[in-house]
Amino acid sequence: MGVWYLLTLLFAGAALSKPTYRRERIRPELELRDLLHDDNQSFQYDHETFLGREDAKSFDQLTPEESREKLGKIVERIDYDKDGYVTAEELKSWIKRVQKRYIYENVAKVWRDYDTDKDNKISWEEYKQATYGYYLANPEEFQDGNDQFSFKKMMPRDERRFKTADLDGDMAATREEFTSFLHPEEFEHMKDIVVLETLEDIDKNGDGFIDEDEYIADMFAHEEGGPEPDWVASEREQFSDFRDLNKDGKMDKDEIRHWILPQDYDHAQAEARHLVNESDQDKDQRLSRDEILENSNMFVGSQATNYGEDLTRNHDEL
Repeated sequence: MGVWYLLTLLFAGAALSKPTYRRERIRPELELRDLLHDDNQSFQYDHETFLGREDAKSFDQLTPEESREKLGKIVERIDYDKDGYVTAEELKSWIKRVQKRYIYENVAKVWRDYDTDKDNKISWEEYKQATYGYYLANPEEFQDGNDQFSFKKMMPRDERRFKTADLDGDMAATREEFTSFLHPEEFEHMKDIVVLETLEDIDKNGDGFIDEDEYIADMFAHEEGGPEPDWVASEREQFSDFRDLNKDGKMDKDEIRHWILPQDYDHAQAEARHLVNESDQDKDQRLSRDEILENSNMFVGSQATNYGEDLTRNHDEL
């Protein structure tokens, strides 16, 4: 899911339209962390992981009765061996498929906007003009210091990431290279960029490390004199016990990588086990259709998602 999440510029309209600046993380571990703080109430992370973000957003379009019917059809798809039960392994495969679908559909949605010469590649110049062209052509309209700084900072940062994604060095991204540019957390050769941009986002004093206060400030805006929530105290303990591995009071790049891209953690597997453990009423380590439907609030919400598009997809392409 990614993820998981760095600063990205998304712009409405075609090339040279006036850009809208928006911060969007592509660091899944950090986004997951924020969702889990609220998950006891909303199950938001479960919904987005099980359904995909776009489908999860539309959960309120169906009545509870319709949602249960659609969920039942999804269960039939997940039950790969057709034995009437869903295992953690089948759920894991489904979640990975949903994540992969989201990534490639996201790229497909924006591809035509950037491939302006229709040569089935996106050059850096095409991306730069589509993304920053208005800013470059009309600098006088960006008098606000924050806007000026944001665009001036993000263009070389995007170029650095583009060059890393461009494996053959021709400054023209194939679809796969452009996918790694937009979703670097999914590609091994891009993970140094994920770590570096994470460091740049959180390291406010510019010393090349993330200390405990910077770590906390990234997730919690502390009011002067106000108390910290219990979960913030827990995060401070996490920093001390599990983030700062060499106990020098700060995280270096290796420790940041261990934090946001842990090699020994499979989020799809963890979420699949979580869904089974929470819904397995007879404790046989598998879920019947009835067990899933009876716990539909965890999977899809009290009112479910718009499954219509999902049910007509050819999932074999994933």
